[in-house]
Amino acid sequence: MSRNFLVVDPEEDIEVLKGLASPIRVRILKLLHVEGPLNGNDIADRLDLPQSTVSTNIQILETAGLIRTETQKARKGNQKICHSTFDEVLVMFKDDITPLRSNSIEVAMPLGLYTSCEVSAPCGLCSTEGIIGLLDVPETYLEPDRMKAGLIWFTRGFLEYQFPNNAKLAQNTIEVLEFALELSSEVPGTSADWPSDITLSVNGTEIGTWTSPGDFGDKRGVYTPDWWKLKGSQYGKLKSWRVTGEGTYVDGVKISPVSLVDLDLSNHHSIRLRIAVKPDAKHPGGINIFGRGFGNYDQDIIMRLQTAR
Repeated sequence: MSRNFLVVDPEEDIEVLKGLASPIRVRILKLLHVEGPLNGNDIADRLDLPQSTVSTNIQILETAGLIRTETQKARKGNQKICHSTFDEVLVMFKDDITPLRSNSIEVAMPLGLYTSCEVSAPCGLCSTEGIIGLLDVPETYLEPDRMKAGLIWFTRGFLEYQFPNNAKLAQNTIEVLEFALELSSEVPGTSADWPSDITLSVNGTEIGTWTSPGDFGDKRGVYTPDWWKLKGSQYGKLKSWRVTGEGTYVDGVKISPVSLVDLDLSNHHSIRLRIAVKPDAKHPGGINIFGRGFGNYDQDIIMRLQTAR
């Protein structure tokens, strides 16, 4: 069944927030979501509310775009039928749209463009249209259609991506290296309590490990397609690995002493990123990597370079 999402920017969509800011209106929305289209009299009866109260709140919800109404003929005159417009409402601040600084370089890498892989089952890939190849068959990772992948999962092993070192090409010195990607653990079905140690390496040097708390399936990912089973992984955490001259940080928290000096990027024409669940991981809970068309962020694997000039 198709699901409709509304993404609300609280700085721009204040009328929607006003529409939600009432227990009565929330009850009306929930009733319409569960039972389907109803007229005002039916809503008043089911919620045990005065007709005048229901009419006032229906008008507010309609103005906010949270419901739509249509007029139908009744035995006596006409009646207004109310329909729920959205299945879910997500309140998010818009991303900063300030252009990259002149000393910043950004490269987006689609999930399927890995240059090396070694994975163990359970594993699989899928695009927004469907499963790619065969489930739980590592050889599927060599299928040409892997280039369309928007979700990749495996239990142990790694994927490696080769990014261009555009700073070296421009004869600039890298001051900060950052990778941003959406990740979760991987368990048959889902489990919010399923830790997994996910390790990133750059050009063969481990930069640090982040422990994913679980495999999230409590609700459908904002961009996850309708055909993808609700009992499967739905979304992850958007994590940022940042390497500076002082060490490596995940979301601003230092996790490793590995610094840019250790990576010696000025002597490499490419930057190889390896994403792994190591065989000796303390929490070998698998991995899901979410790309465009899946999860909550609809983005590729992003590499950002901040240069000296």
